[in-house]
Amino acid sequence: MATFGDFPPSSSNNTTNTADNSGTWERQVLEDLAFAALKEQRTSRRWGYVFKGLMLLYLVAILMLAFPKNDMSTPSEAHTAIVDIAGVIAADAEANADTIVTGIRDAFDSPNAQGLILRLNTPGGSPVQAGIINDEIKRLQETRPDFPVYAVIQDICASGGYYIAVAAQKIYADKASIVGSIGVRMDSFGFTDTIEKLGIERRSLTAGENKAFLDPFLPMREQDVKHAHTMLDNIHQQFIDVVKAGRGDRLADDPDLFSGLFWSGEQALPLGLIDGLANSSTVARDIIGAEDIIDYTPRPNYLDRFAGKLGASISQFMFQSSTVGIR
Repeated sequence: MATFGDFPPSSSNNTTNTADNSGTWERQVLEDLAFAALKEQRTSRRWGYVFKGLMLLYLVAILMLAFPKNDMSTPSEAHTAIVDIAGVIAADAEANADTIVTGIRDAFDSPNAQGLILRLNTPGGSPVQAGIINDEIKRLQETRPDFPVYAVIQDICASGGYYIAVAAQKIYADKASIVGSIGVRMDSFGFTDTIEKLGIERRSLTAGENKAFLDPFLPMREQDVKHAHTMLDNIHQQFIDVVKAGRGDRLADDPDLFSGLFWSGEQALPLGLIDGLANSSTVARDIIGAEDIIDYTPRPNYLDRFAGKLGASISQFMFQSSTVGIR
């Protein structure tokens, strides 16, 4: 019976050559088997990535069916519109002017919305972003003067948050809400002594004598501090003017109002910072007269983000698997 090791008989003089040929042939067979096994393993791995990718796409499809996108079509029933302003107010945060203004505009454009509640829960943030929102609310109120806008404070409405709130016709809060902080601040650090102790040499090349203004690695200059205070005072006065324009005679004659202090909702009421103690449901039902509340806040579509990242991951898997297969 023929096997891999059977060869025709040869003379004794060819014994050595036969052994060498036999060894070479056996090594060749082993190498072929090894490469075949490696190829099969790579193919199996590649298809494994494909099947995993298909399974993930299937799961995403199920999630998209289970959680459809928000339908922003105009509601057919009378309701109260609400827009949330939550977290730090900043251009790169969820509570940014573009997002908030979009929701407010949608509420004003809805013929069945009976009024708008700005539901605030923010420690403040950018005066620029807050100013854009405040200005847009005032502009929209001129286009639809019969559409009331109320601010309702949850846990906190301080600084830039209150800058937005004063654009509303009335402000409400809980008795334990934190309200106020009408002021401006600029924060920095100083590392002058630290770099000296560590033996670090500061190298900074500038064109313009004030280009290294308030450099944290250099000693503070009196003229820098003076200029910074002048700028902060200017922005603070802008804030004060906006609050006075929004609240008018309702503000108490108290020098601490614009000092940066903050108060509880119960304390803020006699100071004129708010108009009453109430929550969103109470305002919608008893003041606006439309108990049903519809959220107009534009929300980030996390499912779309997840699907996009998933698609990129699948593409990467496919690329890696095909690369493995051709090695």
